[in-house]
Amino acid sequence: MTIFLIWVIAFVLIAYFANKRWDSSVSQGLDKMLPEVLKTHGDNRYLWVAALAVLGATTLVRPVDILLVVILLAIIGLIVAKLASWASNKVTH
Repeated sequence: MTIFLIWVIAFVLIAYFANKRWDSSVSQGLDKMLPEVLKTHGDNRYLWVAALAVLGATTLVRPVDILLVVILLAIIGLIVAKLASWASNKVTH
């Protein structure tokens, strides 16, 4: 129960501060990092604030789990990129 309470408190604080600073810094920061398809352009404020709050709170409470998920996703992405490159070479030859 304690971990859940810490997570909820972290979620609320991160959501509050991200929402408060959306126009001044958060939206521009996201737009710099994201590909064109996912850019916020100031829209979808509450969706992005909630997503950032969930990720931030989970990272604070369970950092090892987040790290393992990121490593797993990176490995899967690398494998998919290599397979796509290999398949592209097979199609062109």
